[in-house]
Amino acid sequence: MSFTHFTFNRSPRGGLGLVTLVALCSLLFFFQIDERGVGAGFGLAGGTSLWDVLPISTQGSPKPSSSTEDSQKDRVSEHPNQSVLYLSYAGGEDGWKGIETRYLNESSVHGFSMFERLYLVKGTFYIVTSAKASVDFPPLRNVIAKPLDIGQGLDMEPTSKEMQIIHPADIRPLFGQHALWIHDTSVIIYDPPQYLNHYYHWWGEIMLGIWRIFSAWSVRYNGGRPLTPPARFILPFTNTSTWGDHANVNSPLMRMAFPGMAMEKASYWKDLQNLNMPVVFERAMLVNRETAHRHTLANQWGKMIGGAMSINVPTQFFESFRRRVVINLLGYLPILHSDPPSGSDPILSEHEPMERLRPLVTYISRQGGGRRLTEVAHTGLIEALEKLQDEGVCDIVVAQMERMKLVDQIALAAKSTIILGVHGNGLTHVLWMPPSNRSTVIEIFSPSGFLFDYEMLARNMGHKHYAVWNDTLITYPPGTYHEGPNWVEGFNGDDIPVYGPAVADVIRERLTMGI
Repeated sequence: MSFTHFTFNRSPRGGLGLVTLVALCSLLFFFQIDERGVGAGFGLAGGTSLWDVLPISTQGSPKPSSSTEDSQKDRVSEHPNQSVLYLSYAGGEDGWKGIETRYLNESSVHGFSMFERLYLVKGTFYIVTSAKASVDFPPLRNVIAKPLDIGQGLDMEPTSKEMQIIHPADIRPLFGQHALWIHDTSVIIYDPPQYLNHYYHWWGEIMLGIWRIFSAWSVRYNGGRPLTPPARFILPFTNTSTWGDHANVNSPLMRMAFPGMAMEKASYWKDLQNLNMPVVFERAMLVNRETAHRHTLANQWGKMIGGAMSINVPTQFFESFRRRVVINLLGYLPILHSDPPSGSDPILSEHEPMERLRPLVTYISRQGGGRRLTEVAHTGLIEALEKLQDEGVCDIVVAQMERMKLVDQIALAAKSTIILGVHGNGLTHVLWMPPSNRSTVIEIFSPSGFLFDYEMLARNMGHKHYAVWNDTLITYPPGTYHEGPNWVEGFNGDDIPVYGPAVADVIRERLTMGI
């Protein structure tokens, strides 16, 4: 990158010469400060933008879609310390553009809905549109539900209190002349705390579903540019005491994923209601568990993320997210010598100077919990795994995650090629295991029992998944699935069997294929 050096010579009287003064004014005009406080005249070498060099962008939200950009910018105040959308009819056929709500249907699905210009007044969402709602918007029951605990037999169908659709001509009598403009992307998780304080349900369903939708949005509506992290997550019905999980994993990992993000809770939502005026979210993703379960696939698999699985996303869409969390927490990205992920650009720190020469297999033990193996099965499994280590096939770590610091848990997962254990919360750590053609999740069930929790995670991450029924291991190729969840007697028991040598045989096969 080259720079131009300017020298300002004083006039004989000790002041700046007229020509020099004009040049200085021109320079200041060129390098004017934009709304983010960044000199607009500066850029990266060769015209490269931050979009091109960051896997997850750290700059502000991208501009609105081109179809509404011109009309919107005339209505949004750009004055410092002001954030206002003017609600006026501009005249002509397109007079309402820049005010109307847009539903991003190609990156939305039941329970994960993306909008541009979503309105909120006194706690009620408003879709403002001059189009026929049946054409451009899904049924409201596919977008939102009453924020009540699910599974209690309650009426969850949305009412006019949750969301309404109105014509732009009606907004000024209802809203007034302007609305508070909330910049950038807001993720609004319109749920009670019921499932928000659990590691798997937060990361394996809510966050994974959100990132699938964001990835689809980036491809379809953002020209494939790197993802801009949400500016804020809003939990309208949750306070500090009901946010997070008992293991203190959720909140710290959110800070690693989004260091500058605001995590707003019920008090923020109340503040918006108390304004007694409309607010407009520039871009909002509305997340609702009850609505997500209304999708055919979510109902079939019993998983909130089921519908989001129908949205096409790039291969390894979660990888930049995974790396972001791992690097921010550990300060480096572990590399796997035997099988590095394709296109990897690993970062090593002084604390990890050596590459791992053998694959790491991590057995997450639940022997201190409720759902667990028999002691005989547990001992036999460890013996079978140790034989693999003695053969030089892999290194083995037996971990009880609840006894480890969070940083050590994530580091262990990030160094693993295979993670195995009894069905349970600890297997959520497969999110942080690097994908490769050998990465594998082995999930032990009570015989014939099956749930989709970690099978879904494995599919999203690019890991091979095996379900273990004692001495039988089953796996499903892409496009095929187990027939459905199967809660069997003893599913949560403390006497689950497993035949260690059968598990070891699959591990050996996975780690030695192609060698």
